[in-house]
Amino acid sequence: MAGGWTRDGAVQDQIDASISDELSRLKARRGPTGESLTHCAECEEPIPEARRKAIPGVKLCIDCQSDRDARPVARGGINRRGSKDSQLR
Repeated sequence: MAGGWTRDGAVQDQIDASISDELSRLKARRGPTGESLTHCAECEEPIPEARRKAIPGVKLCIDCQSDRDARPVARGGINRRGSKDSQLR
């Protein structure tokens, strides 16, 4: 496959890198591990024992976790398509 200014196999390398980045992002989202806190790290409210048993390593109460989940996640992307500007540098 012709890749313009790229070397042979560069397109596949870009695809592999994108997949690897997404997999590492998903692995990081698996959730907390380790010792659960008895009180929320943000509001200091007690975390119910059922939540601590259900999610090992939980650090936030349900309300704070819901607020955090509702926030948009900024993802800094890398221009893997290679715009003309990046090809000319």
